[in-house]
Amino acid sequence: MPINHDQLIEMVDKIPTFQESVHRILSLTTSADCSPKDLVQVIEYDPILTMKVLKLVNSAYFGLSQEVTSVNHAVVYVGINTIKNVAISVATTGALPKTNKAGLNMNQFWSHSLAVGVIAKLLAENKGVGKNEQANYFVAGLLHDIGKVLFAHFLPDDYQQVLQKAESENLPIHQVEKQLLGFDHSEIGAMVAEKWQLPAELVNSIKSHHTTDNEDQSPLSLAIYAANQMAHYLELHKQASSEDAPLLLAQAATIDESLPEKVKVWLAWPLSEVNKWLVNLDDEIDKAITFIDLSDAD
Repeated sequence: MPINHDQLIEMVDKIPTFQESVHRILSLTTSADCSPKDLVQVIEYDPILTMKVLKLVNSAYFGLSQEVTSVNHAVVYVGINTIKNVAISVATTGALPKTNKAGLNMNQFWSHSLAVGVIAKLLAENKGVGKNEQANYFVAGLLHDIGKVLFAHFLPDDYQQVLQKAESENLPIHQVEKQLLGFDHSEIGAMVAEKWQLPAELVNSIKSHHTTDNEDQSPLSLAIYAANQMAHYLELHKQASSEDAPLLLAQAATIDESLPEKVKVWLAWPLSEVNKWLVNLDDEIDKAITFIDLSDAD
């Protein structure tokens, strides 16, 4: 049954807000004059956040040559922008519902989210984005589908129908969401990101990962759109046998043809080459798993 905008707002209102320390981090890091000392003080005032930040910075994802034992050293080694994105990841994975009765497989959900994040980061690197800014791309990919979790949690019966129809008729989930609910997960996901006061560019990348109608679409949004399509293609590739290779190439060609012109221009290479270019993707995803293990770290 379709829902109305007021019901959507009610769901968003039920999602917990971030702890004060995370809001202060987001506020501080919006300024070009952000002081590393002030940032360190905010994080250290929150012992749980401190522990989680240090766990992430010392993970295989960052691959530092020596263990970091203080927040001050963490800021020095990975930079202010990366610490901001680490805080966003910690806060988000902690605030999202962990289970649902709709049948949304959370392991598959996070696996896909990690893949999109890693691919987006690799795309950014390939496009010459500075190392310090690449964290924006990873986190945007990690969070792009959070609206699915909210629908599955708050509308379990309706969302179960969405998942079943999408699977049985081989339709994209966001299209079935529109048909049955009246909204798709990108819309509610963006609303929650706004409630959390996440950076505007991150909010827009969540809102537009299935559309390029926005005239002011940023490279970040285009990267998330492309990375999402690539991840879906690679998921099909993993499920297929070697005998399905011609079908996979045809699928890649179909996806290439359906990509919006803005994405094609930004991407500048076809999806059929994706396997050759992302040879270390599984290893990179394994390193990034720490980002979704933090909610139980306290």
